[in-house]
Amino acid sequence: MPRKEILDRIQKYVHPFRITKGKGFRLKDFDPGDTCGLKLDKGDAADLLQRGIAWLAEEQNILYAQDRWSLLLVFQAMDAAGKDSTIKHVMSGINPQGCQVSSFKQPSSEELDHDFMWRYVRHLPERGRIGIFNRSYYEEVLVVRVHPEILKAQKIPPHLVGKKIWDERLADIARFEDYATRQGTKILKFFLHVSRKEQKKRFLERLDEPEKNWKFSASDVKERECWSDYMHAFEEAIRATASNHAPWFVVPADNKWFTRLLVAAAIVDAVEDLGLAYPKVDAAKRKELAGVRAALSRAR
Repeated sequence: MPRKEILDRIQKYVHPFRITKGKGFRLKDFDPGDTCGLKLDKGDAADLLQRGIAWLAEEQNILYAQDRWSLLLVFQAMDAAGKDSTIKHVMSGINPQGCQVSSFKQPSSEELDHDFMWRYVRHLPERGRIGIFNRSYYEEVLVVRVHPEILKAQKIPPHLVGKKIWDERLADIARFEDYATRQGTKILKFFLHVSRKEQKKRFLERLDEPEKNWKFSASDVKERECWSDYMHAFEEAIRATASNHAPWFVVPADNKWFTRLLVAAAIVDAVEDLGLAYPKVDAAKRKELAGVRAALSRAR
């Protein structure tokens, strides 16, 4: 299949889930079980994913060689939505030297002594590299919003913590993403949209299968009690920060095979849009290489 035809097909599946304008966005308009009408068995799905992985590996080589752009992939989701496995499968063909994964847990005392973006900015990818945020600065308007007691530990002067703090933080994030884009960092944000029913099923699997017990935490179940609060927080975050330069992808996450295909396709589509190319060698460099070739030919 010609490359152009493949790209057109990719865009057909990616664009319905790509959010660039937040006005009027509603999570309830997106079905966590959606597969865009695709019906694939595991073998076919795995084959398609491998094609996407190979394509992405090729683009990564050019990204690294060109050394102009960097790519930041942000993953957000409720527990058991499949963030870790999606990252593992989609990025399996990537050269580790050109990729870094950052996971953000409870902030340290040093991190709490800085602004809320500080610890995330430190992990932004260098030019030519891919950075993956497994959870991100969006936690500051998600989990902190749902559990405002966390905000008290951030040492912000009390008079600066007003009713508009979430709107202010979202505006700060949007401005930061605009700034990062203008410096050459392409940002893609993925919300893995799992249903509450599917999350329960996966939690039970973690309890029933000994090899998955380590994944389970009692706090995960407690967070389910805040489901509607989290959905509201996600909705507000997407509405306030969706843009052409830093789009959100609301990825249906009830079917893991489709989740992985869609994420891989979205990355390929975005990277292709950058128009990457290997650096061109100028006349001086060609002359130098010709000299090296001649020397090697004469060598014993």
